[in-house]
Amino acid sequence: MQRKDPPVSSTVPMSTTTTGTEPRLHRTAVLAVVLVSYLMIVLDISIVITALPRLHDDLGFSATGLSWVQNAYLLAFGGLLLLGARAGDLLGRRRVFIAGLGLFTAASLGIGLAQSPAMLLLARAVQGVGAATLAPSTLALLTTSFPAGPERTRAIGYYGATAGVGASLGLVLGGVLTDLISWRVGFFLNVPIGIAMMFVAPRVLPETERRSGRFDVAGALSSTAGMVALVYGLVRSAEAGWSDPLTVGTLVAGVVLLTLFVLDEWRAAQPIMPLRLFASRERTGAYLGRLLFLGGMLGFWFYVTQYLQGVLGFSPLETGFAFLPTTVVNFAVALAVPWLTRRLGNARLLAGGILVAAIGMAWLSRVSADSSYLTGVALPMLLIGAGQGGVLAPITAAGVAGVAPEDAGAASGLVNVFHQIGGSLGLGILVTVFAAAGSAALDGRDLLAHQIGAALAGGAVLLALAFVVVLALVVRPAAAAQRTS
Repeated sequence: MQRKDPPVSSTVPMSTTTTGTEPRLHRTAVLAVVLVSYLMIVLDISIVITALPRLHDDLGFSATGLSWVQNAYLLAFGGLLLLGARAGDLLGRRRVFIAGLGLFTAASLGIGLAQSPAMLLLARAVQGVGAATLAPSTLALLTTSFPAGPERTRAIGYYGATAGVGASLGLVLGGVLTDLISWRVGFFLNVPIGIAMMFVAPRVLPETERRSGRFDVAGALSSTAGMVALVYGLVRSAEAGWSDPLTVGTLVAGVVLLTLFVLDEWRAAQPIMPLRLFASRERTGAYLGRLLFLGGMLGFWFYVTQYLQGVLGFSPLETGFAFLPTTVVNFAVALAVPWLTRRLGNARLLAGGILVAAIGMAWLSRVSADSSYLTGVALPMLLIGAGQGGVLAPITAAGVAGVAPEDAGAASGLVNVFHQIGGSLGLGILVTVFAAAGSAALDGRDLLAHQIGAALAGGAVLLALAFVVVLALVVRPAAAAQRTS
């Protein structure tokens, strides 16, 4: 993306600096459409989690193959996000937003109708493509529709809260629907909501002008193929071992392709991932911290669901409600983020949230077949919920801090890329940890609990690494800037 392009904000019909009732109502409508659409994306990451054991039985997934229900979505989502952001910049963000919403809605219908693992994974991947087209425009529309300052901070706070609360709500909703009706209903619900948003969006969202430019197809293909190869290699190692030729080959191919992607972005006249976005230590720390944090958190959702149903014997409905200690606290803390940010500052709130979540994850990793729900699961869930509620909005704000208007689409795309790829890569790592923790001395519930505990311990390590990264790249520079100001 070249600097000579006109700023995105200059092409938005409704001025973001105008005062008065009409612009304020317009921005409220923009916020409502964006948040509802983003909620659909987030819900579909988590709504399937409480249904995973039922999916395993209904469609015949293997234990490690089950992880591809998430990874097929996350890899397509994360791998094509940057191309989706570029499409919004060139073709108009409202136009691309509506196209992505249509593809996402149609794929949701396909998932609900799937009769085999292959059909479900294909539709799940297509849904990820739709999300990759839709998601970059959501955050970009917020950053260009709301002026810098309290209004934008509040809007991004709601956006971050939607990510956390949506993920938690999806767990409960998925459990209720799976137990009382069918896991398919959670995906069918997207159809009327998606159609309604496609009807409302042209009447509410501002459009940006189409621009001349090129799509960096080589960058999009190399980044997507590289991440798919890397995650596939990690997941395959859990079944075939690290010496398996295909495992080694795909891991090497993943590293090579991602290296070629970075080199392509360095040379491209109009890259999908402008490397100048990494010039800021705060943004770089936010991207890397998000990758590690989501890697640990997705393992929490994925494995605690299996622990509750496979070890403690909960039904999907009971499992959904068993996550309430996380969801309620998450929601409460997310609502308090604007106040907490004023009291603590964005950087310190971010680091504190990650640390609290890491402590909760380490506590949760001590579960066994004999653990009680209250002390072994519910109490550490309170810490994990508080941590997540305090992290997502600050880490989103840090990821777009100081971005020029013409880079708003690329920056919002990167935020979502590291969110989705972090979850996929982290889950791939934790699937490997889970498989490696097998023991001939254990079987049944004891073995499953032991392996889940090991995977959750791996998640705690990822969260601890996220804390170190944020401390070094976000907190310390912010503190140094305050001392010199």
